[in-house]
Amino acid sequence: MTGISIRSVNSIYLKIRQRIACCCELESPLQGSVEVDESYFGAQRVRGKRGRGAYGKTIVFGVLKRQGKVYTEIVPDCSKATLQAIIRGHVAPDTVIHPIEWMAWL
Repeated sequence: MTGISIRSVNSIYLKIRQRIACCCELESPLQGSVEVDESYFGAQRVRGKRGRGAYGKTIVFGVLKRQGKVYTEIVPDCSKATLQAIIRGHVAPDTVIHPIEWMAWL
């Protein structure tokens, strides 16, 4: 029908399946033991508010699998709902979560 040998089709099919498996592995939720934390990035503070909620800073939330992958995301705020949604989307349900500092959103 196509003029391509069955051997060539099988070879291409195998490469496609391997690529899909690789992409799925990258997108799979983090499992095992993970650490979570948020950080503020931006210009140096000049007599402004210190610590959590500093105005004009970019908030980055991260999930680190111990001895493994890292997932980071820029977030609009550090509210419990925002951070829990990220955790639910990128961490497997049976994972042990170790917060670095603030535990209010767990």
